[in-house]
Amino acid sequence: MSGEEPSVVALDRVEMRLAPVPHVFPPDERAVIDAHFAARQRANPALWNGQVLVLESFGIDGGVLAGRYTPADFASLLWVLEGPQPHAHLRNCFAMGALRGADGGFVMARMAPWTANAGKVYFAAGTPDAGDVTPDGRVDLEGSLLRELFEETGIAAGEVTPAPGWTAVIDRRRVALLREIVVQEEAAALAARLTDFAARETRPEIDAAVVVRGPQDLPEGAPPFIGAYLAAVWGRDRMEP
Repeated sequence: MSGEEPSVVALDRVEMRLAPVPHVFPPDERAVIDAHFAARQRANPALWNGQVLVLESFGIDGGVLAGRYTPADFASLLWVLEGPQPHAHLRNCFAMGALRGADGGFVMARMAPWTANAGKVYFAAGTPDAGDVTPDGRVDLEGSLLRELFEETGIAAGEVTPAPGWTAVIDRRRVALLREIVVQEEAAALAARLTDFAARETRPEIDAAVVVRGPQDLPEGAPPFIGAYLAAVWGRDRMEP
């Protein structure tokens, strides 16, 4: 799928659950996954092979995205994202808060060198894990989003206004679920807050804040799915009275 544009879909809501039976990798694929992670870990010893959730199946009907996650280790997630071909069954699916100031500017962050996504420019996000699964088997992506926003930026849930719906950006390796998160401060002030917060952290996940107001501001390091999301938002903004 190299060079294929991701699809962008507006959603009213997202309904995710944990699959009743975990995905099992065949022994030969498991060996390749472990070798791939070992190579990545030699290059970056800070990588930790913790437990995460990976998307096993999904569908969209009437503005609702419904899907099932399966437990996996981080090594498997990296293989899904970085293997030579998109995986036949699995994708990375995560909630991402598109932080936006009261003046309309978006605020993104460049990931620190020790992280798995060093140098890339993102909104706050994280891969869901077992802690996001509710007692009835639902996967709480809004909770995951707000937790990651606070952990990466210091901005608490009570300070923000989430948009009522989600935007899915879908390619063959990922389903990025973005939700606009508005704070009643201008974007420059928000960026300064992120920078100050990172400076106080012992091991910050971000090393720079970036304000993006239009296509001309999109930084090197922002992945294609971020560009696709922002293009859709700016197109919508131009159409609104």
